[in-house]
Amino acid sequence: MRDVLIVVYDGIQILDAAGPLEVLHGAGYHVRLASPGGKDVTAASGVRLGVHCDLDVEPPDTLLVAGGWTYHSTDPALVEGIRRLAAGARRVTSVCTGAFLLASAGLLDGRRATTHWAFTSELATTHPSVTVVPDAIFVRDDPIVTAAGVTAGVDLALALVEEDEGAGMAREIAKWLVVFLQRPGGQSQFSVHNRTPPVQDTALRRLLEHITANPGADLSIAAMADWLSMSPRHFSRMFTRQVGCSPGRYVERARVEAARLLLENGDDGVEVVARLSGFGTPETMRRAFLRELGVPPSAYRSRFRTTARQV
Repeated sequence: MRDVLIVVYDGIQILDAAGPLEVLHGAGYHVRLASPGGKDVTAASGVRLGVHCDLDVEPPDTLLVAGGWTYHSTDPALVEGIRRLAAGARRVTSVCTGAFLLASAGLLDGRRATTHWAFTSELATTHPSVTVVPDAIFVRDDPIVTAAGVTAGVDLALALVEEDEGAGMAREIAKWLVVFLQRPGGQSQFSVHNRTPPVQDTALRRLLEHITANPGADLSIAAMADWLSMSPRHFSRMFTRQVGCSPGRYVERARVEAARLLLENGDDGVEVVARLSGFGTPETMRRAFLRELGVPPSAYRSRFRTTARQV
């Protein structure tokens, strides 16, 4: 029986631990919760979790570090315990902001990793030796696997089961839990603008606000350059340098964001949504959705429109 140790601590996001636990237990793994001192912990939601053991145990086959709001922990017992256990584990994983604890233990230096979309920029800034992959649901850089936020721990655990026990077992667990075996799309389907770094230039910041507020406007290179009283060539270089992507790519992302909101909250057809969000045609919008989100507009609407509209 495979041994899995889930590291927990006060302030964890309970789903970061409970999601993988349910998947792995269902597949027959021996799963235990461990904390500094072996003390019970209180999750961010106020729920108290009983813990099986201290961190001072034999390294498991798989170590999983849950995330939570206290991810900046400087508790030496927690960080050192993770470092020691990881050294003897076959596989080391994290969910959500658990990646920060792996990074604090020096386990992600020179590696690719991900975390919850809201914290990818912070992870890249506070741990520059880590190559952060912001759009991934999980990132494998053997023997370490890091997952995005909260329910992405389920995706991670299913991938571990598939690796160990085969796709058939993983598929049965996914069916039982009523989840995707492999969810389509990446984290960008939940946040597009969070990939944009802070912009210091006031005029450029106002242009970005204009793009967000008016996705259907003329947002050609020439029009945006004129907005800033620059030549198109100089504008393109300046924009790419400060924003981190080309003006055309940014506009496409902003229009996808606008179309997403219309699809989630309204009943307009794709032709109307395409026009209002600045794409012009449904086919242009479809291609942009596939590039940015990995799913077409119709699939996005069916997945993310409100539950009130689905009933």
